[in-house]
Formats: sequence, C-alpha cells, structure tokens
Amino acid sequence: MLGRERRELKKVIVCSPRKEYFNVDNLNKHNIKEIANREIAINQHEKLRKLMERNGVEVINIPELRGHPNSVFVRDTAVCTPDGVIKLRMGLESRRGEEEWILNILEKIGKSKVGEIKAPGTVEGGDVILSDNIGFIGISQRTNKEGATQISNILKNMDYEPIIIKVPEGHLHLGGAMSLISEDMIIAVDTIEPTYLTDFEILRVPDAGFISGNVITLGNNRVIVEKRNNVVKKILENHNFNVMELNLSEFVKGSGGPSCLILPVERR
Repeated sequence: MLGRERRELKKVIVCSPRKEYFNVDNLNKHNIKEIANREIAINQHEKLRKLMERNGVEVINIPELRGHPNSVFVRDTAVCTPDGVIKLRMGLESRRGEEEWILNILEKIGKSKVGEIKAPGTVEGGDVILSDNIGFIGISQRTNKEGATQISNILKNMDYEPIIIKVPEGHLHLGGAMSLISEDMIIAVDTIEPTYLTDFEILRVPDAGFISGNVITLGNNRVIVEKRNNVVKKILENHNFNVMELNLSEFVKGSGGPSCLILPVERR
C-alpha cells in the first residue's frame, strides 16, 4: 500500500548529491542558505541510505536532475497514494521541471498518475501528509490556496478527508512543523493550532527551527531524526520510540530536513 505515513516504510526514492547540489549559481533563487561541503554531504546521504536499508527499506537511488540543485530533496516532487501518483506543480520556480522528471521515474517502476496540479495552483510534497483517512495539506510559501484546493479535491475522490493547515511562520513546508509518527500520534510544533489535529494524540515540541517537527517515520515506533533535534529526540524516547539520529548538517544548509530527502513510494 502506498502513502499512509503511519505504516511501515518499505520503498523510497532518494537522490544522492553528486554534482548539482553543489553547483549553485544563486543561493536565493534556489532557497539554499549555504553551499554544502561535497564530501561531507555525500557521506551523510550514504549513511541515511544504509540506515534505511538496515531497517528493511528498499532504497531506489536516482541521479540528480541537471541544473536542479534541489532535486536531492525528492519529497517535494510528488505525492504517492494507494491509488497512484499525484503530479505536483512546484512553488519554487527554479524547481519547475522536477515534477515531470520524477513522474517519469515513478511510471518506470509501475506507478500511474491519478491526478495533477495545474496552474495557477502550486503544491509541494513537503506540504502533504497522509494518514489512513486524512490528508493534511499545508498552505505555505510553496503551496498556494489554489493548489491546496486542487489536491483536496483529488484526495476527496480517494476517500480522504482533507484538512488544510496554515503552515507556521518560519517553516518552509508543513513537514517541517509536524510529522505523523504512528497510527494515531503526531509530533507537532506548539505553533500549530490543535483544532487541526483533534483525531490524534499530539506530542508538542517547541518551535525552535524550521525542521523542529521533521522526522522520518519508519513504522513500528522507529523514527529517524536530525542529530541536533535534541528536544524531539528526548520526547520521542520518553514515548517508547526507537530514535535513530543522523547528522544531516549539509542538507539543513539547503533548507531541508530528514523527510525532505526521501520520497515514500510504498508503505505496508
């Protein structure tokens, strides 16, 4: 089964940094804070891949898209659901073209398109979080109201209840502010209105940075967190989660967190 953040993660697409992530002509254009150290970034990404593989995840590693330094952040490029792939339309202009690139790859591994976001709508995958029957959609710097309406309608046709959330200031995507970590539990920064999350137990964390609520949920109470996210790590451990930490400093420089580096393709 695809999508469904709370289920056990079985297959992901990742995009290892090799050249494009370090070939940044204009930091502001690509919303990259600082050019990463190439050797360290490659090593950090390799550790992420190996950690997921040790936890039973099939990792499909694809080459970067030429001229797209942000293509390493594959989470934003598509939304995979049990019925198929929703083709998105990136909110950051310099990322346009990544939608077609990732759709072609997904189709080659047997996934079909079931919906598409069209102009003037924009949606990025970091703003979409799926539970078994709820689709959380963030309105952010990258996902506009038109895009949120379009993807809400697509998800309704798949029997999801869409819930649109205004992403707190300081967060690029909804996935930086909250993560679904089990069937009925969400970790969320304290600046998200609790009325959005009434069907879930909420683990509140301080809104201390743009990836404060960002983790990779592997399923079966296993999560991956960024090494410096110490408060989140302690809270999760206190709730009996197996927390695996990784230093992803070179991707934080690119405005990304752990979940930004994976596109979940299959959960069971």
